[in-house]
Amino acid sequence: MKRPAYLITLVAFCIIFSALISYSADNQYAGVQTCRGCHEQEYDSYSKSVHAKKAIASGPANLQACESCHGPGSGHAEKGGGRGVAITGFGSKADAAVKTGVCLSCHEQTTHLAFWSIGRHKSAGISCDMCHSMHRGMEKGLKKRQPDLCFDCHKDIRIQSNKQSHHPLREGRIGCSDCHNPHGGFGQKMIRADSVNELCYKCHADKRGPFRFEHSPVVENCLNCHEAHGSNHNKLLVRKTPQLCQSCHQTSLALTHTNVPYTGRDGFAGNASGFLVSRACVNCHTNIHGSNGPASDGRRFFR
Repeated sequence: MKRPAYLITLVAFCIIFSALISYSADNQYAGVQTCRGCHEQEYDSYSKSVHAKKAIASGPANLQACESCHGPGSGHAEKGGGRGVAITGFGSKADAAVKTGVCLSCHEQTTHLAFWSIGRHKSAGISCDMCHSMHRGMEKGLKKRQPDLCFDCHKDIRIQSNKQSHHPLREGRIGCSDCHNPHGGFGQKMIRADSVNELCYKCHADKRGPFRFEHSPVVENCLNCHEAHGSNHNKLLVRKTPQLCQSCHQTSLALTHTNVPYTGRDGFAGNASGFLVSRACVNCHTNIHGSNGPASDGRRFFR
């Protein structure tokens, strides 16, 4: 049987009125208008935030508004505010665990926060409000856009990203959170994969293989040869060729060609050979990530 519209409205009014009576009786809460009287600017920014929209959508819960995060504020209001009054503050000197605990009281079941307790940010004393603004902010309440937000703490990564060969962080084509989970995870450096190689393969699928002839350092770890964030050598290499190759391949002079660059025949001055110029070793050994070529060529990673 369909209920009359006026009956539904009456029931809703009774629920809200009951909540108002209960709220007024609980003198621990000062009420949103009391907060607004002193914190006009904060209230205006809060009223435009996603937290305010969520509070309004939840009905009677909106009655607590500011106090849903900061805690009951009647004592704070009666004493005229100031320090030493029992209310949860979110200043820079407030305890990080307390501030994070307030956020987790609502966001604990959020999927991407499942591993927060084992994450590096938590153990380093980072609280939610250091990256997110509860009152206002950009997408997801971030105080700044990536990567500038992350660079405020990770200054060494900022330096690497400014080198001539780098992942397109500065260009905005990728963000730090595309590779790392800032809220914690099981991977090394909180990467979004079980290993460094698996993370790299998400974009560089052509390097995954399988190959008939595999290059051992490639299979082991991409970071054996590449810097993750930036390098002054092409392709984010940790060293330029041929020095990078020679860190593993120190062959005998009895082989088909020498692998020692600083000789009378192969020096940088005078007649520099193909072992040194341009792409050096990669001039010939082009398939360095792995090869499916025939036996003689494939083993040497020729094209």
